[in-house]
Amino acid sequence: MATQQEIGEKAEQLAQAHLMKIGYQIVDTNYQYGHLELDIVAKDGVELVIVEVKARSGLRYEHPSEAVTNAKIKRIVEAADGYIQDKNWKGETRFDVVTVIFFDQNFELEHFKDAFYPTL
Repeated sequence: MATQQEIGEKAEQLAQAHLMKIGYQIVDTNYQYGHLELDIVAKDGVELVIVEVKARSGLRYEHPSEAVTNAKIKRIVEAADGYIQDKNWKGETRFDVVTVIFFDQNFELEHFKDAFYPTL
């Protein structure tokens, strides 16, 4: 049985492949800002997209997207702000969530564009 870290890494690989397939350009992965991390930073046209990836193995009581709590959103926004400052980004930014549920050898991937809006 795969560890949670292995499941997360596989989900991030699948998310990157999905994003590239639909025309996104992957700019950065696993970007560290202090103790915070952004899973995927991409560009969709001229827009910077911060992508949070959540995964689960098998059927559980909650959908992976439910793990994107208000506290998690606050940490993502804080890390994104650090990224934007570090890279001197001046354009538009949005936040997407990609969820992956693994079933034996299969998986179900969902992509939620504009999944949340930053509130500071």
